[in-house]
Amino acid sequence: MAPGISRRTMLRAGGAGAVVAAANLLPGVAFAEAPAGTAPTSKTVTGHFGPGNPDFYYLPVEVPRGVNRIDVSYTYDKPSVPAGRRGNACDIGMFGPEGTKLGDRKAFRGWSGGFRTEFFITAGEATPGYLAGPIKPGTWHVILGPYTVAPQGMDYSVTIKLSYGAAGPAFTATPAPTSAPKRQRGKSWYRGDGHLHTVHSDGRRTPEQLVADARAAGLDFVVSTEHNTPSAQLVWGKYATEDLLILNGEEVTTRSGHWPAIGLPAGTWLDWRYRADDRRDFQRFVDQTHKAGGLVTAAHPFANCFACSFEFPYEPADLIEVWNGPWSAEDDAAVTHWDGLLRTGTFIPAIGDSDAHSPGDTIGLPHTVVWADSLERRALLRGLAAGRSYLAADQHKTLDLRASAGRASAGIGETVSSTWGTAVTFTCHATGFSPGTTLTVFDQLGPETSTQLPSGSGTLTWTTDSRYSKWARVEVRRADRTMEAMSNPIFVTGQPAR
Repeated sequence: MAPGISRRTMLRAGGAGAVVAAANLLPGVAFAEAPAGTAPTSKTVTGHFGPGNPDFYYLPVEVPRGVNRIDVSYTYDKPSVPAGRRGNACDIGMFGPEGTKLGDRKAFRGWSGGFRTEFFITAGEATPGYLAGPIKPGTWHVILGPYTVAPQGMDYSVTIKLSYGAAGPAFTATPAPTSAPKRQRGKSWYRGDGHLHTVHSDGRRTPEQLVADARAAGLDFVVSTEHNTPSAQLVWGKYATEDLLILNGEEVTTRSGHWPAIGLPAGTWLDWRYRADDRRDFQRFVDQTHKAGGLVTAAHPFANCFACSFEFPYEPADLIEVWNGPWSAEDDAAVTHWDGLLRTGTFIPAIGDSDAHSPGDTIGLPHTVVWADSLERRALLRGLAAGRSYLAADQHKTLDLRASAGRASAGIGETVSSTWGTAVTFTCHATGFSPGTTLTVFDQLGPETSTQLPSGSGTLTWTTDSRYSKWARVEVRRADRTMEAMSNPIFVTGQPAR
């Protein structure tokens, strides 16, 4: 990076800025205008990235009139590296002739990260992850993102092929319906997996396969969260059924961690070209998510891979994904951290998601069970944001947690009030769990009481006082400490008796 030039300055400058030209604009290629019927023409650019180079580079491509298809392919070397050092991995995407300015939805034309080695764009079709649309003349930019770079550096090669002729039929978006009438139950508990991938980013499932597996898992709703692209949001209507609500999202995948934005209007794109030290840029896209009616999730906060753990501040987030896929030590660390925030007065509701990518990943392991007024986007998001939810490993596991104090009562995510000295009783009914699991009640002091569930079902009652407990929540774990379910807290408030 050029001395004195910040990442934020580079990205905000866009494709036309001198800062980009000086710092992260690669030598470009230009194609001459050609009549329709001309054979496709290709040009290749090669170069080298050093291990200390910036996160993103832009390769300008001068596209003339009459082009009806752009194909891009790339390769890079993968030399052996010393033990403990990272090898080469490089992401790729595309911006149109509108520029590369941070947050410019009109310019963005697609992203595949490191999942694909080639892609194409036409007026009516595009590789999953990319956006079909007009091939306008002007300066397009292939974006290259050296994710990790070997000590020797990275040698890369990018080939751009242009085809000429009539544009062909335009793309027609088919977003998901806004309802799933066969699962609509009014005020009820709804089961949903809020973090899922298909072939539109780095998943192996097709959208059709995801829908089938989500239905088999007994889910009421799912959220489509492809990495850094809204392309799947524009096609879910082709695969939707009347018994599964499909919500839109994007897993904003930065070099400082991932944050799924869920419950977005179809076609929403959120930029990801910043790090945790770019606080204003992070907040800008958090605000954009909220303005669009969505929620921000801090995903897999302790994932042990570069750029996967959550390094941004937690306070702007609406949800923390404390359980991601099959239970692991990373999830244990996330629950411990979330519990620590809760003990110090910061409540950000917990959720659990499968983050399923491949057919071997179980959709719904885990998922979030949310109390909502309706199986409808806004109602579900309100329930999630309020913490009226619990996390479960599968559709058979159910928690019914209530608190009562005199005539007052409350459920998960709600508050029960009483005067000091008045008994506050928590009762949890647990069903559908593995035989021999343990149901435990926690408050801000830690575990307070527990009971084994020899048959996988049972009831636990615990009485406290608002003088001593600020909240209580429950967990169900196996003997090896694997989580099978956990709840968000019920809060307790009170004052001294007068």
